[in-house]
Amino acid sequence: MSARAIGFYALLIVLFTVADQVVKELVETMMPLHERIELLPFLSLLHSRNTGIAFSMFSGMSDMALSLVMAGVILFIGYLALRTGSAQKWARLGFALILGGAFGNLIDRLTNGFVTDYIYFHTPVWSFAIFNLADVFITIGAGLVILDEFLDWRRGRTGGQTHAD
Repeated sequence: MSARAIGFYALLIVLFTVADQVVKELVETMMPLHERIELLPFLSLLHSRNTGIAFSMFSGMSDMALSLVMAGVILFIGYLALRTGSAQKWARLGFALILGGAFGNLIDRLTNGFVTDYIYFHTPVWSFAIFNLADVFITIGAGLVILDEFLDWRRGRTGGQTHAD
């Protein structure tokens, strides 16, 4: 990946991380813990704290162990991102979203010992995990990486080539 491309995607990562941190700060300062604000019949803001990783997995692990796992994942995703070809625009955007979300959650873990969550999908008989903007970035980013891999596969079947820049 060229230095210019690295700079552009680094800027996106910083913007995604800052957006996540700004929203979490608003939730932390403006909503008491466990307060719930109904937005739609199936969507609420619910101030919560996650001591685990996604969907509270590994909530029994120490903060340091979770932070090290997250840092390892960030390094691995960064390595994969640097290996993308110039034609893999969706994957590059996806990796920037994943890294921005991962950095946002890692900042929470290192500074607070937990991750602030606040988006809550639910119905009267079913509810989904509470999550945050960083988790949305990570999920959308993973989807874009998978989409790009599929498009690369399709291009390969039709004779198209991708190359690193």
